[in-house]
Amino acid sequence: MSPSVVSGAPTPPGYAWEATDEQVAERYGLAVAEIVRFDLNTSPAPPEHALRLLRRGAFGRPISEYPPSDYRDLVAAAAATYGVGTDEILVGAGADEVLDLVAKAFLPPGATAVIPTPTYAMYRVLTEQRPARPVRVPRLPAEHGYAIDLPSVRAAARGAAVVWLCSPNNPTGLPEPAGAIAALLEGLLADARHDDNAAPIVVLDEAYAEFVGATLLGLRAVYPRLVVVRTASKAYALAGLRVGFAIASRDVLARMEPYRPPGSVSIPSVAVVAAALRDPASLQANVARVSAERARLAAGLAALGTPASPSVTNFLLVGLGDRGRAAAVTDRLLGRGLVPRTFGGAHPLADHLRFTVRSPAEDDRLLAALAQILPALPQPTRSATRETPR
Repeated sequence: MSPSVVSGAPTPPGYAWEATDEQVAERYGLAVAEIVRFDLNTSPAPPEHALRLLRRGAFGRPISEYPPSDYRDLVAAAAATYGVGTDEILVGAGADEVLDLVAKAFLPPGATAVIPTPTYAMYRVLTEQRPARPVRVPRLPAEHGYAIDLPSVRAAARGAAVVWLCSPNNPTGLPEPAGAIAALLEGLLADARHDDNAAPIVVLDEAYAEFVGATLLGLRAVYPRLVVVRTASKAYALAGLRVGFAIASRDVLARMEPYRPPGSVSIPSVAVVAAALRDPASLQANVARVSAERARLAAGLAALGTPASPSVTNFLLVGLGDRGRAAAVTDRLLGRGLVPRTFGGAHPLADHLRFTVRSPAEDDRLLAALAQILPALPQPTRSATRETPR
C-alpha cells in the first residue's frame, strides 16, 4: 500500500494501493505467471479446508442467498478458538474492515489518533480518512527491537481518541517486550483519573499472534476499552477469503456494530474459516512450516551479506544501507517478477525492503536474484548504514 496525498484540503488524502500482478507484468514485459508477491505477507499453504468444502458444496446454505448477518457458526468457532464469549466477537471482511469500523465508531473528525511508527500503514490511512489527526510517535531503534517508546506514547495519548498498536509489529517483525503493553494500559487508565470513558480506545492488532502462540486478550479485563484484532489471513493462510475479528467488551462492540455492513463476508468464506478455526493441527503445521522456511530464508539473506532483522512473523525486514540502494534492488527485482515491499519518501524504513516468507522454490528464486543483483551495486556509505528509525 502506497499512500499519496491529493491536493485540496480539507479533502481527506487519496491513496494508491499495491500494483496488481497484471500491472507489474505489463510494466516489466513479463508473463503474469512469473510474478511472485513478496510484499503482501501471504505465505502459501495447501487450501485443505477450502478444497474439501468446495468439492462437497458444503457451505451450510446456497450461495444464491446472502449470509446470515450474525455469522453465527463463524462466531461460535472464533469464540471457542480465542476463549471468549460469542457476544465479545464482531466479524469483518478481513482485519482491515474491522480497523475501519474502529475508525468510524471512535474517530470523529478532528480527533487525534496515536500511531507508534513505523507500523502498519492502514492506521494512518484510516485516521486521515475520518478525517482525524494522526500523531506519529517514533519507535525505539533497531537495537531495541523497534519497541514502542512507552513514555512518549503515553504522553501523546493524553486526550487522544484512539491508540493504534500492532504486536507482533508489521513491518518490523517482533512483538512488544513482555509487560510493555500492560504497562501502557495501566498508565492510560491512571491518566484518565479513574474515568474509563476518558481513556482512549486502544486497538491491539494481533494479526501475527499465531506465529508466537501468545495473545494479550486477557488485558481486556483490566482495560475495558481495548479492542483486539485477529485475522484468518496470516497464519491460517486464507487472506483471499477476507475474514477478521474484533474482540472487545459488549459495550465497545455495540458502538462499532452500527457501522458494520450486514453481509460483507461471503457464505464460502464463513464456512471455510469456521472449519479452519476448528482444526488447530492444520494451523500448527502451517506455523511450523513458515517458521522453518523463515529461518532458511534468513540464513540465505545473511550469506549474501544482507542479514534480516529478527522476526517471529511470516516476513523479514532487510536493511540495504541507503535509500538509493534499496530503490535499485527493488527495480531489478521487479524486472525479474519479484515484488518486494518498499518504504518510500520520508518513511523511516526507506532504506529497507520487506520480504514475505513464501515457498522454498519461490524463496530460492529471490535469493538467486539477489545473488546476481547485490554484487553489481555500490556499497552503502558508512553514514548511511547507521541510519535508524529514530
